[in-house]
Amino acid sequence: MAHLAQRRWYPIVFVVALLVLLPLTVMLFSWHEVDREIWSHLWQTQMPRLIGNTVILVAGVSVGVTLLGVSLAWLTSLCEFPGRRWLDWALMLPFAIPAYVLAFVFVGLLDFSGPVQTLLREWFGAGVRFPSVRSTAGVISVLVLVFYPYVYLLARNAFLAQGKGLMEAARVLGHNPWQAFWRVALPMARPAIGAGLALAIMETLADFGAVSVFNFDTFTTAIYKTWYGFYSLSSATQLASLLLLVVMLVLYGERRARGAVRPANERPRGKALYQLRGFKALAASGWCLLVFACAFVIPMLQLLVWFWQRGRFDLDERYTALILHTLYLGCLAAVLTVSIALLLAFARRMTPTRLMRSTVSLANTGYALPGSMLAVAIMLAFSYLDNQLVIPLSTLLGGAGKPLLLGSLAALLLAYLIRFMAVAYGPLENSLARIRPSLPEASRSLGVGGVRLFFRVYLPLLLPGALSAALLVFVDVLKEMPATLLMRPFGWDTLAVRIFEMTSEGEWARAALPALTLVAVGLLPVIGLIRRSAQTRG
Repeated sequence: MAHLAQRRWYPIVFVVALLVLLPLTVMLFSWHEVDREIWSHLWQTQMPRLIGNTVILVAGVSVGVTLLGVSLAWLTSLCEFPGRRWLDWALMLPFAIPAYVLAFVFVGLLDFSGPVQTLLREWFGAGVRFPSVRSTAGVISVLVLVFYPYVYLLARNAFLAQGKGLMEAARVLGHNPWQAFWRVALPMARPAIGAGLALAIMETLADFGAVSVFNFDTFTTAIYKTWYGFYSLSSATQLASLLLLVVMLVLYGERRARGAVRPANERPRGKALYQLRGFKALAASGWCLLVFACAFVIPMLQLLVWFWQRGRFDLDERYTALILHTLYLGCLAAVLTVSIALLLAFARRMTPTRLMRSTVSLANTGYALPGSMLAVAIMLAFSYLDNQLVIPLSTLLGGAGKPLLLGSLAALLLAYLIRFMAVAYGPLENSLARIRPSLPEASRSLGVGGVRLFFRVYLPLLLPGALSAALLVFVDVLKEMPATLLMRPFGWDTLAVRIFEMTSEGEWARAALPALTLVAVGLLPVIGLIRRSAQTRG
């Protein structure tokens, strides 16, 4: 039973959990009234294609990220070959490139009028034919190159954590490296691979920008088109609820699979076990280099070329406004999210009850909710509040009687808060767990308590974790497209919105400047991840 001093944390945590439950509740109640005409049109013209495309996309990305992530993790963690040391961290750099950026780069490069096909026609004649990049295989390839680092990073850590003894035991039993991989390393790394695969699947289901570039209709594009095409927020919310159901099934399956196998508990291994020579070494280097070039080097070079050809001329006052809007939203969302995540971390530490743990876990489930789904749910809730409360109250008080919540900055910040709470909570919880209870107890015995205890003891120790959390939230907000596109106030365009507008018009070169800016900012947490990974391995 919680003490009186502990109970004061419950209202704070309950309010945050209710905010996360808001979109879920809205989606549940959105089915009380169904627009039969819109749903009949969707089912007859789009729904079978949406379901088929989504299933094919998820299946293709799942196979691709598993093959890429596991093979690269195995090579860089257990094998020695030329270039392994720098490829080990270089293969994490695609984390910094948003999916929609890689998508428009590939379309711009490989489309009929792009430089690759143009060069091929010059070399081999006008009759040469190149497979269309705007295809199912094209969008799957792009998403695999963007999301394979989820599987790569977790599988790599799992292989390193298995220790030297397991592989040596496999060799003593007569297993060659290939047999040891299939019979020992892979089964033990399955929970980590499953977790990375689940993240990749959720990101695939939530993706809006990349599939829009390829004109590949999925549930996320259908939500956007239903809202802006049919002007039916309730129908868009109902579509979002179906998407949420799929996401929840993915999470449930991942947790069941993860619980079936216990991770290895050996001392981490720092050196490679297998020395590759000759053709095997060349093949390993070539495979890693090919993936790194396609996922990072070639896109960055093409963005730089486009920037120099056209993008640099967009460095004007409008671009300055885009930067300011983007930075303002990112900073505001980071401060708000980190502050509330810090309250959750303290609440769980100060009140270690089962109810508190469950409520905090519920408050951190927003990251599993796609941005488009969050957007339509919050807009529907705020639309109801405007119509039933704000407008009547404003009219009664002699005001203009206009909606204040729908399309406001507060609505967008709420979407960011719900979606990225878990991103901020993780580093803060880890930092808080490192502070021994004896330290604040000693401070209280010396007469330092309450607010002074927080600023003199907790804050200096929590500052590195808080800055890391703020940076992660800041970068995620900058790259978030669907929620920003649907909910931004009038005139509040950001870099992500600018990329969407330019790519919708086929202006690849003009999208290069905001894309390079986002990649440059996105490299900051990736560099931190690489450094932390290197320290762990060392």
